[in-house]
Amino acid sequence: MKKLVKKLEEIRGRHTELVSLYVPSGYNLNEIQNMLQSEYSLTQNVKSKQTRNNVLDALEKIMNHLKVLQRTPVNGLIVFAGNTSGKEGSSDIELWSVEPPQPLEKKVYWCDQTFVLDPLKDMLREKEIYGLIVIDGGGGDVGFLKGKKVILEKHIESMVPGKTKAGGWSQMRYLRIREEAKKDHMKKVAEIANRLFLPEKENLNGIIIGGPGPFKEKFNDGEYLDHQLRKKKLGVVDTSYTGDQGLQELVKRGEKLIEDASAVKERQIMEEFYANLQKDNGLSVYGLDEVKRAMELGSIDTLLISEDYDWIRVKLECQCGETITKDTPPEKEHKCPNCGSVMELVEEEELMDILSEEAKNYGTKTEIISTESREGEQFSNLGGIGGILRFRVG
Repeated sequence: MKKLVKKLEEIRGRHTELVSLYVPSGYNLNEIQNMLQSEYSLTQNVKSKQTRNNVLDALEKIMNHLKVLQRTPVNGLIVFAGNTSGKEGSSDIELWSVEPPQPLEKKVYWCDQTFVLDPLKDMLREKEIYGLIVIDGGGGDVGFLKGKKVILEKHIESMVPGKTKAGGWSQMRYLRIREEAKKDHMKKVAEIANRLFLPEKENLNGIIIGGPGPFKEKFNDGEYLDHQLRKKKLGVVDTSYTGDQGLQELVKRGEKLIEDASAVKERQIMEEFYANLQKDNGLSVYGLDEVKRAMELGSIDTLLISEDYDWIRVKLECQCGETITKDTPPEKEHKCPNCGSVMELVEEEELMDILSEEAKNYGTKTEIISTESREGEQFSNLGGIGGILRFRVG
């Protein structure tokens, strides 16, 4: 769904010729057809011939698609259609139809130069959010764990003076100044945390506080955070660093506090995958050929696919009569192995979908690995497909 949204975001109509349709679950499709027919009639009054024809073709494609459906899916239906050709004067009407990940509540029909994607984006927005605070005498860092991504939102430099060896009354005065500076620093960090966390408080699963040294305990024990956020505190964690590295360390060392978080589960899976590769025990494989071989033998316990894995399975036909099916990265042209001519694309399907469906036949779990974590980015660079095995294959 994220890949689809990204693709649709890149499409721009030359005029208001891209149609977006959101249909809530249980909505009468005959009423939708009547509405589209009415829009079809109105569109015939559009002055620009090219725009008129593109919108009419898009509406006709949507109406034909709806005729095939007897009812809306469980969560409703979202349809996008329009001219995707980048060439002036040419037309290539494409249609996308999906069931949203959550139930639709409102009907939307819109024709514009871009597709209406905000309702779908809201559904895909990460609902699993944790607040992160790392603090010590040298500074403070406030950020989020959103899904599987650690985000540093704000770094604060500290004005706390260093320790002094001065004696007598001057030392006592200096200590008082230093203590006040510490309190001011903690207040400043809390103010920024309040500003960032309060708007997210309904979705905030919890807040973790960490840092090197005793500063974090003082911050945690004091009433610096807003009272609505103090009850969200999950615990305090020791870290060796501050900054972005400190936030990453905070999440890793705070795994017990957020053991249900998807980022923790993904890290544990990837650590097992890489540990097997290091041991060379044959219990981790990567690369499409190795994965398919292990899958056929029923040895894959967990299939790992990077979220940006874009290989497809295509069926191709040539004018010479040659027909082939192959797994390939997206390509504009496929040459016939028999005569060398460019083959016609007959069918195309995401390999990610095919493999995850096949995995069910073997009792294999499928994990989509985010590219937003370091482990996930490394996995993507490794090819983006792999598996953790039940048993070693020869």
